[in-house]
Amino acid sequence: MSEKIYSSADIADWRPEDAQFWESTGKSIANRNLWISIPNLLCGFAVWGMWGMITVQMLNLGFPFKPADMFTLTAIAGLMGATMRIPASFFIRLAGGRNTIFLTSTLLMAPAIWTGIALQDKNTPLWVFQACAFLSGIGGGNFACSMSNISGFFPKAKQGTALGLNAGLGNFGVTTMQILIPLVMTVGLFGAVGGGSMVLIKDSGWIMGKILAGTPTFIQNAGFIWAAILLPLVIAAWFGMNNLLPLSPNYGGTLAAFAKIIYLWLLSGLVGVVGLYLYLPAPTGLGLLNMWVALPLIIVATLMVMKVAAFGEMKGNIAKQFAIFNNKHTWSMTVLYIVTFGSFIGFSMALPLSITVIFGVSHVPDAAGIMQHTLKNPNAPSALTYAWIGPFVGALVRPIGGWISDKVGGSIVTQIISAVMVVASACVGYVMLQAYGSATPEQHFQTFMWLFVLLFAASGIGNGSTFRTIGVIFDRQQAGPVLGWTSAVAAYGAFIAPVVIGAQIKAGTPQNAMYGFAIFYALCLVLNWWFYLRSASEIKNP
Repeated sequence: MSEKIYSSADIADWRPEDAQFWESTGKSIANRNLWISIPNLLCGFAVWGMWGMITVQMLNLGFPFKPADMFTLTAIAGLMGATMRIPASFFIRLAGGRNTIFLTSTLLMAPAIWTGIALQDKNTPLWVFQACAFLSGIGGGNFACSMSNISGFFPKAKQGTALGLNAGLGNFGVTTMQILIPLVMTVGLFGAVGGGSMVLIKDSGWIMGKILAGTPTFIQNAGFIWAAILLPLVIAAWFGMNNLLPLSPNYGGTLAAFAKIIYLWLLSGLVGVVGLYLYLPAPTGLGLLNMWVALPLIIVATLMVMKVAAFGEMKGNIAKQFAIFNNKHTWSMTVLYIVTFGSFIGFSMALPLSITVIFGVSHVPDAAGIMQHTLKNPNAPSALTYAWIGPFVGALVRPIGGWISDKVGGSIVTQIISAVMVVASACVGYVMLQAYGSATPEQHFQTFMWLFVLLFAASGIGNGSTFRTIGVIFDRQQAGPVLGWTSAVAAYGAFIAPVVIGAQIKAGTPQNAMYGFAIFYALCLVLNWWFYLRSASEIKNP
């Protein structure tokens, strides 16, 4: 049996809870799939988040777009990355793990290459960049199917560690992207094939120093680099990963699996186009819906379209997966995962904005005593120098959260980190209040950064603990879809946090955003205690 398992892409006999099977056969297969999954997921995060770096450099190079136009690129990528996670939650059952990871990673090469081509010409119209950002959402969607896949390979006692490694090292895509993109833009990495250079009209920056105006820049490498990295990774996925037939019964063969994935992503893409058109301001969209209305409508519409448009065997499989919504623990864990991953990805997007606006200007009153926030602060810290630190720490400690939770239980770890996040968020709000009323805000920056690093560390540890809890609560058939669903909803934090913090900064009260987050975390403390820690809990400290 062992020889047959090793030689086949499809595995029919999979018993990870059987200690003898696990030690003799299962462990090596599971670990191989995990270590191929991790770099593919890392690239998914990188392609999803690359627009935060690309848009800054587009402005430095003089692309003829307003900052508001650039905002639509990050908004589109953020929204679609979360929306595409919803169907991706169901891909493993419908299409198999190996088929899914191979195809979804291969599809990432489309926005990477198209973005590289589009960035070679300043006259490229805005809609082309918006289309590239839209397709970049595939990278955000990949997280749901990647986590769902890995959860099926490992026994419950080891899922916290395995999922923490997959998610934690995968999350390094954020930091990797923030460091690698500025670096590869400084050299003609791909020669004549990669196109020529442009000249900076404004100073740029990187963690190693300042890049001065007049320096040749190969901005197109920001896209091309991921296509180059992905090529060997998708080959490894095809030849090294497996489909677990107990989790993916009757997927119908490789071509049928590919067709189902593309079909469901086209459906979610259609919903995303309509939702973005109703939400985004003119001239891109109609601007009819605010964020709190648009997001629930997009989520519900995506689910309903999937259910209505499914057919044949796919319809029955999706119906079985929708059973997770009848379980109250699906909803409690969705909220708790917003605390952890939603905070991680949201703060990753919002931190550069917060550093730039709060510490980049001197806040002084005018003659009438009205506070002005327009004078450039010559001692301002660089967002590009510091913004990567928080996501780096959050990703680094994520496997630790899973490992600790395997030892002491996931919910107790979630409770502790939630309490830390209540205090840290409130303290960040207070520091924001002090800095935003100061002529020398940089004196508050060190405290601000340490508190944000603490928030990232707590959210990273909590990512591992919530994954452990889900793996214990749900059976093997439902754990994967629940992981995918909760990660899909939490991923909207990539859009919510920057919008909320940005709106409060515009209103002159940035501290209110962090106070609001602290209140939310406190409510989640009560929720976690009620479901999983009180003496009468149905499931105790899973």
